Amino acid sequence: MGLLDTDRRILALAFARMADAAGNSFLIVVLPLYITSGVVTGGTYGLAPALITGIILSAFGFFNSALQSFAGNLSDRTGRRRIFVIVGLLILGVANFIYTLVGSYNAVFLVRIMQGIGVALTVPATIALVNELSTAASRGGSMGVFNTFRMVGFGLGPVVAGGVVSGGPYHLFGVDMTGFEAAFYIATLSAFVGMALVYLLVEDPEVEDLDAEAGESFSIAVFDREREDKLLDPVFTLGLASLFMAIGIALLSPLEHLINTTLGQTATMFGIEFSAFVLAQVLFQAPIGSWSDTYGRRPFILAGLLLLVPTTLVQGFVTTPAGMIVARFIQGVAGAAVFAPAMALAGDIAHGRSSGTTLSILTMSFGLGTAIGPLSAGYLAGVPIPFGTSYATPFVFGAVLAFLGFLLVYSQVDETVDTGGGSSHAGAEPSTAD
Repeated sequence: MGLLDTDRRILALAFARMADAAGNSFLIVVLPLYITSGVVTGGTYGLAPALITGIILSAFGFFNSALQSFAGNLSDRTGRRRIFVIVGLLILGVANFIYTLVGSYNAVFLVRIMQGIGVALTVPATIALVNELSTAASRGGSMGVFNTFRMVGFGLGPVVAGGVVSGGPYHLFGVDMTGFEAAFYIATLSAFVGMALVYLLVEDPEVEDLDAEAGESFSIAVFDREREDKLLDPVFTLGLASLFMAIGIALLSPLEHLINTTLGQTATMFGIEFSAFVLAQVLFQAPIGSWSDTYGRRPFILAGLLLLVPTTLVQGFVTTPAGMIVARFIQGVAGAAVFAPAMALAGDIAHGRSSGTTLSILTMSFGLGTAIGPLSAGYLAGVPIPFGTSYATPFVFGAVLAFLGFLLVYSQVDETVDTGGGSSHAGAEPSTAD
């Protein structure tokens, strides 16, 4: 399935997610600088400012992940996705703007929580919409296209953010603003643009095979009660694999200073290394997702998880910037092989209006991994091993988790696509026809 063959409503959701991701990723660069710039003041409860910064940054991921399953379940109960996306983007936009009005650690922490709530409302409903607007034969391609646009926005945000902050102050339309304020305004506008696109171009699909019991439970199935030869539920297993993958991907950022010192490089080169992962995601996400519709989901997920092992491990051992760029790029290819096929496989399993609850397990797990990754990297960087760089331990940890994810998927997850052309899983029928 090519880009031009994608449902226009899925493209609208993808563009909205791209705008939202660009504005949200602005804050990856802006918030640490803002918190340590002297603008934010107040008590730190005896904690070092660096630790306070880490807590504030991680709050988003933890609250976002904790609430996603509830938000996805609630959208299943109501049968309405679009309103959750719109309200979530509205909350996110307002939170981005409030940053310009607050100046204490406590207030910034609360705004960060507010951002997490907004994204928690948006992500499960958006993914559920993409799932329900797809057919069994196009679900992987749709997930790939959607995530490609998200990664484009995520990759552009940090690149532009640094220039916006350093280019301030500004005088626009008769208003004076600092570089920080300009960045927050852009993030606010991005969220509102995404909200407008969803409001104007997307409607909730009618689901003919509505499951009357969908959304009746907040519980997550851990053990498999249907397949006698399996222990774990397949969606829960994919959630664990997504968690492990996200932790490995997120190890790099908090180690920036150590990596730059060891490799003898500048912050600009580190940015290139970080972006190499994003570039690979943009290039490979859509085609791999489409290929999974034809050749099956499971082979790509397994290959991606297995490839994550060496590409994560080697980042703790390379001694040149070029080596790190190559490692990050191939790690991005591996991540692309996991993400879209895993989302499509979970979507194949989802019944009726259970998409929000089912798919939120994966999005929640990935978000939780991006919060745990930086914290574990910061802790494990101080644990020496007798080989590799001084920061090799976190990447050894990430590689072990990736291999564990491979073993879990290999042993607990079945294929849902009949490579002869149909879907072999009972839950793989399209939720709606377009």
